[in-house]
Amino acid sequence: MFSLLLSGSLIALSPPSPIEELPPSSTTSIDPQIAQLANTPDPPDPVATSTWEFEVENDLEQLTSVSQLTDVQPADWAFQALRSLVERYGCIVGYPDKTFRGDRPITRYEFAAGLNACLNKIQELLAAIGGDRVTQADLDTLKRLQEDFAAELATLKGRVEALDIRTTQLEKQQFSTTAVLRGQAIFGLATAAGGDPPGQGETNTVFTNLLQLQLTSSFTGRDLLRVGFAAANFGNEGFAGFASLNTYMALLSYQADLNSRFELSSLDYRFAVGDRLVLTIQPVGFSLYSVLSPNSSYLDSGTGAVSRFAALNPVLRIGNLDAGVGFDWLFADRWRLQGAYGARAANSPEVGVFGSGHQAFGLQLLHRPNRNVTLGFAYVNSFSVDGRLDTFTGSANADLSGGFNEPAKIHALAASLRWRLSPKLTLGLWGGATLTDGTFGKVFDAIFDRNIDLKDFGAVTLSTTYLLSLGIDDPFGRKGDQLAIMVGQPPKLQAGVLIERADEGNSFHFESFYRFRLTDQISVSPGFFYVTNPGQISRNNDIFIGTVRATFNF
Repeated sequence: MFSLLLSGSLIALSPPSPIEELPPSSTTSIDPQIAQLANTPDPPDPVATSTWEFEVENDLEQLTSVSQLTDVQPADWAFQALRSLVERYGCIVGYPDKTFRGDRPITRYEFAAGLNACLNKIQELLAAIGGDRVTQADLDTLKRLQEDFAAELATLKGRVEALDIRTTQLEKQQFSTTAVLRGQAIFGLATAAGGDPPGQGETNTVFTNLLQLQLTSSFTGRDLLRVGFAAANFGNEGFAGFASLNTYMALLSYQADLNSRFELSSLDYRFAVGDRLVLTIQPVGFSLYSVLSPNSSYLDSGTGAVSRFAALNPVLRIGNLDAGVGFDWLFADRWRLQGAYGARAANSPEVGVFGSGHQAFGLQLLHRPNRNVTLGFAYVNSFSVDGRLDTFTGSANADLSGGFNEPAKIHALAASLRWRLSPKLTLGLWGGATLTDGTFGKVFDAIFDRNIDLKDFGAVTLSTTYLLSLGIDDPFGRKGDQLAIMVGQPPKLQAGVLIERADEGNSFHFESFYRFRLTDQISVSPGFFYVTNPGQISRNNDIFIGTVRATFNF
């Protein structure tokens, strides 16, 4: 039995029965990894290293006309008063969505602050052009208002001064002036149905949690140090275990099992070189997608996809790495080139960075033809001493490359698209093809005098995967909510040479979730995914996994 933790998913895999999906787990022990926290700070300006986000409109500047406010009409009883304040004195501003929200109650402190802004504006007008635009009646009114709200203005001034003193004290006493602690807690209630086969179909409802903490700091303002910790309690392999559904396709995105112990899950340092290049060093918790942007809206384990497969393209998970380096180069305004190299067990003196039996190099070109479209094209070149892909997302047969268990070169291509069709509608698409070439293993053995005839051919396999997604923001007018619908095919071994079998069935993955945003820090996401012919085996029964996930960001 072995354990793994990837993208917030820690499972232990048990040997299956002959018709079940998961492979025997008598090979390498796998070091833990975990997904990055939601809302973590971007790498140092001017280069971002994860993904371009869709552009949003800037906050409104000072209003110049009351017509800029979409919720103010000439028939409103206070229209003329508001028009005078906006167009005569220029001291009223609107909300970023171009509304005034005139029916919302305000406190006397808020009114005092707004009044003070108008008074300051009038003083500027008087100093600039004299008093010809301000009548004596105006001055008398303003004087009376100043007297009526003198107490509130004085209190407001005192509060600002107190906050200034408190801020100064906190800056002197805090651990670091640049260190920021962020966290995410996920509580999940999940249930499943189906299987038997695969697995034995024991699918009781479970209640689990995942806690992630990340400390970030900068030393120069153009670098970023991040240290992550995680604790979780998802036990007994989850629904992927042999007693339950016995398939990688049953893994949840937030699944982890650390026996509620805090462990170091990630450590990375990023720094800018010039204005357009960022370099990354990550000795703990590295994956190719730590540097190569997944170009996915659903990566975050707390607010994104509820399944492991739908979170990002499995091609970017190849190798199950744990340490690596990378670069992100914005070589033109709409073009980025990203490269990453990683290895498994790179911290072992007997293995090292370049002697590992599992290594991977990835290169990705990102293009943004306009503000609403992001395209990605990636190539991954990997070496695996046993021919395994180790993505833990599709059929075990595909992950084992047909099970030939020989040294192999892995070549994979991936493409991705994110297209903002409208302000509330986002289309996502990714796909990948992976060629596992065992011929390299035969040559590798011959070079080291292992008595292998170069005329012998090794096994070769081809696997594919894809996913189509549609995200609908604020579907019922609730700001921050999101409905997501996804359909795709987990990695499938399409064809092979000198292997026992290719996958003869077709597994299709259907998923949907709805994220309710309760506050800026709290969301609740009911969701489910349904998989036909799990393990790409037609005689297996369909499986269903449903969950209600509560996420707290702090």
